[in-house]
Amino acid sequence: MERWSLRSAQGPLHLKKLLLGLVLSLVLWVAGSSPVMAENFDRQNLRQMDFSNQDLRGNNYTRADMAEVNLSHSNLQGVRLFDTTLSRANLEGVDLRGATLDGARFVKANLTNAILEGAYAFDTDFREATIEGADFTDVLLDPKVSKALCDVAKGTNPVTGRNTRDTLYCP
Repeated sequence: MERWSLRSAQGPLHLKKLLLGLVLSLVLWVAGSSPVMAENFDRQNLRQMDFSNQDLRGNNYTRADMAEVNLSHSNLQGVRLFDTTLSRANLEGVDLRGATLDGARFVKANLTNAILEGAYAFDTDFREATIEGADFTDVLLDPKVSKALCDVAKGTNPVTGRNTRDTLYCP
């Protein structure tokens, strides 16, 4: 009866090359499939900064001052904007799916065509924000906030195809 041996016909060098190839493939696969490394901007002054057209997924902007910042057309999926000031910020066309917006202040912010699907928005201030074409699907809002947004809601999101009024359950 023959025993199986690591020393095959091609020798132990072949096995080492095979294992090295497998390890390198695994490393490249993991690195290529990982999201962008999240950064922490907790409590930082980012006023009037330009973050437009960037992949900012998972970043933490808790309590940051982002007044008048330009985030237009950026990927903000899963970001933390807890208690963040975004007054007069440009968030046109941003993707805020699954973001934490609790306590954020979007006063006079531009949220035209933004996707907020599934975002957490407890105690969020949207006073005088532009929301034309914004998608609020599955965003739980205070009834008073919902009513105020319904008063100005219009348009259809060009990416999701959803009507802003429908996503807010406006009458």
